[in-house]
Amino acid sequence: MTAPAAGQRMLVVGRLHGALGVRGEVKLESFTVPEPAIASYLPWTLRDARGVLRACPAASVRTGGKGLVATFPDIADRDSAEATKGCEVLVPRSALPPPGKGEFYWVDLEGLRVVNTAGVDFGTVSHLFSTGANDVLVARAERERMIPFLQPDYVCSVDFDAGLVTVDWDADF
Repeated sequence: MTAPAAGQRMLVVGRLHGALGVRGEVKLESFTVPEPAIASYLPWTLRDARGVLRACPAASVRTGGKGLVATFPDIADRDSAEATKGCEVLVPRSALPPPGKGEFYWVDLEGLRVVNTAGVDFGTVSHLFSTGANDVLVARAERERMIPFLQPDYVCSVDFDAGLVTVDWDADF
């Protein structure tokens, strides 16, 4: 078991959902786009519900009838596969390709300060999520604000050098 290097930012790119069949295959939920791209980010680190980390230097991923299926060299039976249920699949942030011009990863927004066009401080970006209709930026300070991530309508600018997201959003809303 090898832990990630100190200070290395790890991202959750998937989750294991337990055994599929009796030969050690594991149901895999991928958070990557496209979903099978998760295989290109090996090696992985697995984190169980207790926070215990386990190095996963090798795995193979295939598309099954109802999603992705992973196999691991050290998992050969159903009981071992079932023991992985709930494990998160982690990769270092550095494993992701650089974003294109004008693009960024959601995770890179986390922790940036959020202010509106009037200069009111909304706190920092806690996280983002998708509603299906649009994405939402969550800013937290003394209160939480959920701001539709629509550029340029509500999100005016993202300045990584300044660590700042500027939004067109009423402070009282």
